[in-house]
Amino acid sequence: MKKGLATVYTRAQYGIEAPLVRVEVHLSPGLPSLSLVGLPETAVKESKDRVRAAILNAGFDFPQKRITVNLSPADLPKEGGRFDLPIAIGILAAAGQVKPDRLAETEFIGELGLGGELRAVRGVLPVALQAARASRVLIVPCGNEAEAALVKNGVARVAASLLQVCAWMNGLEDVPVARAQPQPDKTSAPDLADVKGQQQAKRALEIAAAGGHNLLFVGPPGTGKTLLATRFPGILPPLSDEEATEAAAVASVASIGFDPAQWKQVPFRAPHHTASAVAMVGGGSKPKPGEISLAHCGVLFLDELPEFSRHVLEVLREPLESGTITISRAAHQAEYPARFQLIAAMNPCPCGYLGDSGRACRCSPGQIQAYRNRLSGPLLDRIDMHLEVPRTAPSEWRSSRRQEESSAVVAQRVLAARMRQEKRNGGILNARLSGERLDAALHLSEDLLRFVEDAVERLRLSTRAYFRILKVARTIADLAASESVSRAHLAEAIAYRCLDRETGKAH
Repeated sequence: MKKGLATVYTRAQYGIEAPLVRVEVHLSPGLPSLSLVGLPETAVKESKDRVRAAILNAGFDFPQKRITVNLSPADLPKEGGRFDLPIAIGILAAAGQVKPDRLAETEFIGELGLGGELRAVRGVLPVALQAARASRVLIVPCGNEAEAALVKNGVARVAASLLQVCAWMNGLEDVPVARAQPQPDKTSAPDLADVKGQQQAKRALEIAAAGGHNLLFVGPPGTGKTLLATRFPGILPPLSDEEATEAAAVASVASIGFDPAQWKQVPFRAPHHTASAVAMVGGGSKPKPGEISLAHCGVLFLDELPEFSRHVLEVLREPLESGTITISRAAHQAEYPARFQLIAAMNPCPCGYLGDSGRACRCSPGQIQAYRNRLSGPLLDRIDMHLEVPRTAPSEWRSSRRQEESSAVVAQRVLAARMRQEKRNGGILNARLSGERLDAALHLSEDLLRFVEDAVERLRLSTRAYFRILKVARTIADLAASESVSRAHLAEAIAYRCLDRETGKAH
């Protein structure tokens, strides 16, 4: 390394990616100054004051020279306080106050307090993943230890202050390796046994969980639609390491931050119906992930579906098909994953009592039509299963001695069905099958194909609905441990598309 020149490695945040940034520091004769170049945003520009105070309060000399700090590549936007630590290390290395021997094999990230303490930053998990792939050690603040330690094939070290990092660079002190925190036992999610009756709705939940299908509940208020939906995560299999890492990476870069105690727990997001399109899909002047990305590898529950803005609902159509969302702005573009299961609930009319046996509907035909028209046909087409949830009389479930199945029992059947389909489909859930893979999974005879085609024509369903019926039928067969799809499996799958859009009742 040339005298007065140092290069330190760190990483920026771009979507859920963590591109490499080289912090190049050059000291030259001239009036004392500190210049930051390389497309730094306001928070990065302010780092020079934090870095100067931290260096002085850590007991080092701040170089009285002209200091130029280049954040390369220059065309990559840099934001936040994550560059404080690498900038400080670069200045001290260029001034000869810390040894440069470990710079080539180390990456640094962290915000500095004026006293030299290191403070946690967002988005450390993607950084730790990329540092591990580059075979470099990552230095992180203590507040990011649990997150950085989730990367099993990497080496992350945690430091409390700039002084501790410098002592490690000079070989005077060891910086401890990040250690994973003990993971708590799986949280006691609400149990499906709490729901009395509604066996058909529970059956639909089980099918949706087994095949990864989207589901819509339609029924009067108080019939248990929300109660059922909130128990859906409890019957889903736990996330794999890959899925858990993807979900954690999204939470890590989001404003909510990642809670290591939620590791491997299925995400469940339930935004209020007043949520904006930006809150739902992500965005802002500096794009951040929205609710659909925070539900990645998990569940997005939309209660009172028609009460959401029409624009908000329409932006769900693309990610429901592709599993990703691209956010474009004038100066930024970011792509976030958004592969989620949609569970939705709605009333059949504005007052909620259309077709209810216990209470008369007060809505006019025009009001009912306008309410139902808030949901577009293309959006409803993308929901695999539509189910009416009727009112259950209190006397029925109070007098019933039937022992309701727990979530654990249903989850075992769901897991067994998923293992069958993943083995047959090469790790792909039935809901994501297409083309030759779907044909190979079905093996339907001409009679069975005509049976489905006749039903689709009679119900005036789309081609998309036709293929979704086939996928649901394949899942029903998997739950029955059947290698082939029978007429009974197809009939049950068709029944989940028989809900009349005008009345909310089955055809």
